[in-house]
Amino acid sequence: MATPTDRRTFLAATGAVAGLAAATSVGVSPAAASSGRRRDDDPFTLGIASGDPTADGVVLWTRLAPEPFEPDGGMGRHAVRVEWRVCTDEAMRCEVARGRALAAPELAHSVHVEVAGLEPDREYHYQFRYRRAVSAVGRTRTLPAARSCPAELRFAFVSCQDFASGYYPSYVDIAAQDLGFVLHLGDYVYEGDVDARGGFRDAPVPEPARAAPRTLEQWRYRYSLYKSDPQLQAAHARHPFVVTWDDHEVANDYAGTAAEGQPDLAAVRAAAYQAYFEHQPLRRASIPRPDGGLRLYRGLEFGTLASLSVLDGRQYRTVPAGTWGEGPEVRDPAATMLGREQERWLDGRLQASHARWNVLGNNVMVAGLDHDGPTGDVVWHDSWDGYPVARERLFRSLESSRASNPVFVTGDWHSTFVSDVHRRVERPGDSPVIATEFVGTSVSSNGDREVYGPYYGPMIAYNPQVRFFDGDRRGYVRCTVTPGQWRTELRMTPTVSTPDAPTSTFREFLVEDGRPGAVEV
Repeated sequence: MATPTDRRTFLAATGAVAGLAAATSVGVSPAAASSGRRRDDDPFTLGIASGDPTADGVVLWTRLAPEPFEPDGGMGRHAVRVEWRVCTDEAMRCEVARGRALAAPELAHSVHVEVAGLEPDREYHYQFRYRRAVSAVGRTRTLPAARSCPAELRFAFVSCQDFASGYYPSYVDIAAQDLGFVLHLGDYVYEGDVDARGGFRDAPVPEPARAAPRTLEQWRYRYSLYKSDPQLQAAHARHPFVVTWDDHEVANDYAGTAAEGQPDLAAVRAAAYQAYFEHQPLRRASIPRPDGGLRLYRGLEFGTLASLSVLDGRQYRTVPAGTWGEGPEVRDPAATMLGREQERWLDGRLQASHARWNVLGNNVMVAGLDHDGPTGDVVWHDSWDGYPVARERLFRSLESSRASNPVFVTGDWHSTFVSDVHRRVERPGDSPVIATEFVGTSVSSNGDREVYGPYYGPMIAYNPQVRFFDGDRRGYVRCTVTPGQWRTELRMTPTVSTPDAPTSTFREFLVEDGRPGAVEV
């Protein structure tokens, strides 16, 4: 458990980070930054990325770390200058934007460049330079113009990529796709110990990255381990990512600042949140606050075709009114999954939406799962089932707003569920379908060893809202959205024991405009 002194020390550090954000937002002169110590090593060992696109811009990310498993990533304690360029061609000849950014030790020498002034719905390429070293060339894409009606949107969503459970062949397939963006729904890293041979990968892991992270430095090592994976780097370099978190970025099944057996996670969570920001292509609006919090929920608009609401279902969640895990339903009116401020924000977005499809990027299952049939009362508290009154408020927002075609895309369960979302979750047989939910399996978590099919399989008979279930495969989900229909493809790999395992479409589902509920094709 963190001591009050630990927490005060860390909050002082995050206060300095907030001050740095204010400075960079008004443009720190590069001349004011120290040159730092000269290194001949590659400073781009953790790759490059883009994210949170708009119709006229995107965030470009990198982190200078020539020695990612040494303190300060081998960069020392001085701020340095990083150059960046954006071009319309992969050969980087037709330049449309350039600049210099400050890489400061307070943010682990990470860079978050908010490029603006680009054209909508267009592919761009970007590159970083530090001294004589240049990064790989990345590809990104802006969103369609606000009043346009795109003919098609293609994106992928992923979650749950435990490093020690196996490789990431899904990211090889994702990097080969023509996508507008990748939506990551959480469990980007895992918080437990990693053995010296990297678990299922059976490859050496640097000693600093092995211990379960508690401090900011340890969280940086954990992200360095994951970001060093070449398959993950390739996917980031190919597509803009839109990210949110689930539980393992801090602690298993945590809610707010507590987890089972860990009633005070405030300092650990603050360190984890800062490391998360440092290693993701997020905007300055998400920079950690002095109190350790981080604004992550936000919206993206794809013309009039689709509106994406990215939800944060962990930071503001109240501690479960029942037990941690399985237990009886508890209808606590004060319990919240999103926090009241985020609930109001989401309600406002739904009320104002004119999009044909309203997508909710969600971390845990909303459609519900009956664990023990009509005679039982067991629910899983680490899902929306554990917050039934909060879910009722969410459904009232969907109902009153008449938001067109709501679709939940969800991570967390290491299994695939395709479900109808009924207005009365507890009575799916005699209440209308108001939305569709696609729960994607894990990229690697659970690996090739333990599967969830034998656990969840017997429950499916009690859950008529579940149109499809698979608990045995790893992979990701690819979605193609047009004004008339939504197509979901379950892209699965037979194994994560090797990095080059093939990926193919296992099943496909359609949702028709104006008709909630998915149909297999």
